[in-house]
Amino acid sequence: MGAKISRDRLSQEDLEFLNVNTHYTEDTISEWYKGFKKDCPEGKLTPDSFMKIYFVFYKVFYNCFTNENLAELCDHVFRTFDSDGNGFIDFKEFLLAMDVTSCGTPEEKLGLFFILFDVDGNGWIDLMEMKRLMRCIHTMVESNKSKIGLSETPEQQAKEIFKQMDVNSDGRVTKEEFLNACLVDQKLIELLTSHSEACFIQ
Repeated sequence: MGAKISRDRLSQEDLEFLNVNTHYTEDTISEWYKGFKKDCPEGKLTPDSFMKIYFVFYKVFYNCFTNENLAELCDHVFRTFDSDGNGFIDFKEFLLAMDVTSCGTPEEKLGLFFILFDVDGNGWIDLMEMKRLMRCIHTMVESNKSKIGLSETPEQQAKEIFKQMDVNSDGRVTKEEFLNACLVDQKLIELLTSHSEACFIQ
């Protein structure tokens, strides 16, 4: 009986799991759950629901986005949060992702960023995927490029970063190559994460 999820309360099993696997207290988890259920009464955040909720957020805070760019960005973020790939985000997936983006180690955060870059989910990043996300980053900081060193075009910067990461020059950047390149180059990790963090829910 205790393992079943009621409509209004998180099961004890899930509460204990999240308490162990995140930095949140049980009270904080319960508060997060109330807000999640308010937005998603069925306990499932679908792509359409995600788009409706966060489209407004991005449009307000990053009004340089076109509707097409926003739709693509929301699709990337949804896929990153939907860790089991079943087409919706449940509360556990939501809170685990939130925990990593706010409290995770550099390695954990970079693991999420790798998924964000790996658009087709095949386990590696190609140059086209790198260019696409660099365009996203450039779009978000359009008015501030000179202050953060984005003097090149996103395509040029993507090529340079890709070359640096693709150690064996096979045209693919694996998760291991991605993590290793970022962890040994502070400038690179700052460039990729300080602005692409806006791609995650704050």
